[in-house]
Amino acid sequence: MVLEVLEDDFCSVDGVGVDFANESGVIPVEFKVVVLPDPVEEKIGSIHVPDTVRDRMKHRTVKATLVMAGGNAFEDWHPPIPQNGDRVYVAVGAGIIHEGPDGREYRIVNDKDVVGILTLE
Repeated sequence: MVLEVLEDDFCSVDGVGVDFANESGVIPVEFKVVVLPDPVEEKIGSIHVPDTVRDRMKHRTVKATLVMAGGNAFEDWHPPIPQNGDRVYVAVGAGIIHEGPDGREYRIVNDKDVVGILTLE
């Protein structure tokens, strides 16, 4: 599998263009994947959530969008295999958080930390 980054951070895998932009500023390697976790709410109902609680909640976020997978990610998986742009569940507390140049916080996790593909939302 040959992974290339083309203009505007669009990707090519084995010469086939992928129409999902990677704006994270990170190209994952080996078995790593970059996901964009769902944002944490600032309010729950009419109650404002303090910053310290929101920081803890963002580490527990489990729904995310798969942004890009490393060259060996998912190679030993059987179908269905998540694709860039898929909505996925990620293991709680997995990986590291990276702030991208676009100001959003991405998470870099192992492919085994992707525990499911969301099909209905």
